[in-house]
Amino acid sequence: ISGMTPTPEREKEVDFSNPYMTVTQKMIIKKSEDDKLQKLDDFANKKIGVQKQTQQETIAKNEIDNANIQSLTRVPEVIMSLKSGKVSGMVIEGPVAEAYLKQNPDLKFAEGVKFEEGEKNTAIAVPKNSPELMKHLNATIKDVKDNNLIADYKDNAAEAMKKDDGNYFTKYGNFVLKGIQNTILISIVGVVLGAILGSVLALFKLSKVKPLRWLASAYIEFLRGTPLLVQVFLVYFGSTAVLGWNLSALICGMIALVINCSAYIAEIIRAGINAVDKGQMEAARSLGLSYGQTMKSVILPQAIKNILPALGNEFVTVIKESSIVSVIGVSEIMFNAQVVQGASFDPFTPLLVAAVLYFILTFTLSRIMYFFEGRLKVSD
Repeated sequence: ISGMTPTPEREKEVDFSNPYMTVTQKMIIKKSEDDKLQKLDDFANKKIGVQKQTQQETIAKNEIDNANIQSLTRVPEVIMSLKSGKVSGMVIEGPVAEAYLKQNPDLKFAEGVKFEEGEKNTAIAVPKNSPELMKHLNATIKDVKDNNLIADYKDNAAEAMKKDDGNYFTKYGNFVLKGIQNTILISIVGVVLGAILGSVLALFKLSKVKPLRWLASAYIEFLRGTPLLVQVFLVYFGSTAVLGWNLSALICGMIALVINCSAYIAEIIRAGINAVDKGQMEAARSLGLSYGQTMKSVILPQAIKNILPALGNEFVTVIKESSIVSVIGVSEIMFNAQVVQGASFDPFTPLLVAAVLYFILTFTLSRIMYFFEGRLKVSD
């Protein structure tokens, strides 16, 4: 249920319920621009903000002459662009616009702007061939319409937004704590399992067995040469479409970070091993140690000491990059900041809080890593 408009393209992939609401498309602007932007022609050749892949995007392209369309993923991001002056106006559906205007007194409707495709029906999208679910949805929608419940929902929502139940952390503290918990969990799993897998890959790449070297090199080059965002989507959708595994978003996010980290950590460990003087290997082997015993007891301990700063940097990077898994619905810090944006209709404060939380986590980790580095340098 997302204010979605049925279109022929979408109906090829999903089925739609009966419409549950008809909404009007509006243009909102900054109050300070009211005297300049009063009718549709005033927006010609100007930057217009819209949510990506929506009817508002189509309307802006079709009805505003030479408009420079700025399409962003989420409504709060477009609102921030409007408030900061990056766009002159924003096309948005009426009920959503009313909610944002209540929380942002510096914005208003461009009253003189009327769109030809101003109204749209919104429906619920469901998987193809879901007759039982569709029957119940349509029965509920009929009940909502017969009893005019949409109007009551709007009134209740407006009253709820007026209430002030305390400060930011009183209202949204649970989101903050849940986000921190999941971010730390994802990061620890990513680095620990990534380090184990990366160690194996590093040894493969240093092996005298060519197939193992080729396999490790191909794995590392592919993962280092593709964006983490793509890898997250490949794991999330591929685990179901290709392997038939119905994994949770959290597990998919962890897997994506583990395989991504393993490629970078493998190169860090390989560099650390190569940095150990060759005489160490020769001395250990001359004393009767096998190759495996030498790597385990002589080479790797020295290599880890040398690469600890680089591993610490990788851990810090993983904490920040964990925000990418928010795109598949993992409730880490960034995802929950976006949830609070939608609940509070405040596009800026949740991002500021998220930035502070990431800084606290990364700064704390950096101090811990400096402590361990100092302990390891005592023998020097």
